[in-house]
Amino acid sequence: MSTPEHTGTVAPEPDMNEVIGRDDLLLVTLDTLRFDVAEELAAAGRLPNLVRYLPGGRWEKRHAPGNFTYASHQAIFAGFLPTPATPGPHPRLFAARFEGSETTAGRTFVYDTPDFVSALAGIGYHTVCLGGVGFFNKRGPMGSVLPGLFAESHWGSEFSVASPTSFEAQIACAEKVIANLPRERKLFLFVNVSALHQPNWFHLPGATREAGDTRETHAAALEYVDRHIGRLFTAASSRRRCFAIVCSDHGTAYGDGGFTGHRLGHEAVWTVPYAHFFLEAR
Repeated sequence: MSTPEHTGTVAPEPDMNEVIGRDDLLLVTLDTLRFDVAEELAAAGRLPNLVRYLPGGRWEKRHAPGNFTYASHQAIFAGFLPTPATPGPHPRLFAARFEGSETTAGRTFVYDTPDFVSALAGIGYHTVCLGGVGFFNKRGPMGSVLPGLFAESHWGSEFSVASPTSFEAQIACAEKVIANLPRERKLFLFVNVSALHQPNWFHLPGATREAGDTRETHAAALEYVDRHIGRLFTAASSRRRCFAIVCSDHGTAYGDGGFTGHRLGHEAVWTVPYAHFFLEAR
């Protein structure tokens, strides 16, 4: 299969000290997405919209910083994005300043706050969270921690794991947020995509609630996301060039070795897809 033409500028090792302050930023976590499923669908031509942007037309294989949403996102917002699945050390894009760090390099954006969300806010970025899974629902103290890092946050039942149109609802909200933001104000937009998370059986025609979720329904959910993600990329790059990170926070097991779900130590959970790239201004 030939590699599709990219519409963004691939940046394998961007200098984040040049990116920060110049470009808008987009971070998309495809909650629970397994690397093997993402890789198979990309190779089979079933993710045409995402593959247009993936460097070389492929996902990068990485290791998640946590094995469930809360832990992984706490690490991600602290600057510990999924780690390349090859021997390191691997310089990070973002890092808090601390002595002895072996993954802070000249191209790393270094900050003096506990997380890069507050660091970006401190230099003038408007920070926005569009939640997805329950850890972002703001219905209690735990569900308020992660969205509480942002100046603006949104969550509704239409964004949740139970909604068959969750990603479309999130994109519609993103479009409104971006349209209402003064053009001169830099934006950091974070979207936690809930569509891959269980329950996802309703994304595969013919699947039933009784049969439950499977690796195949998980794949169908990713295809659903791919059908709509172009709208999000268009909105994110509508004001200026945007640096985008698209990755999974952790995978999930569907009977692998007898395991189901996540918050456990299994290759299907620890291994995740990752990509970063520039979205040129529309």
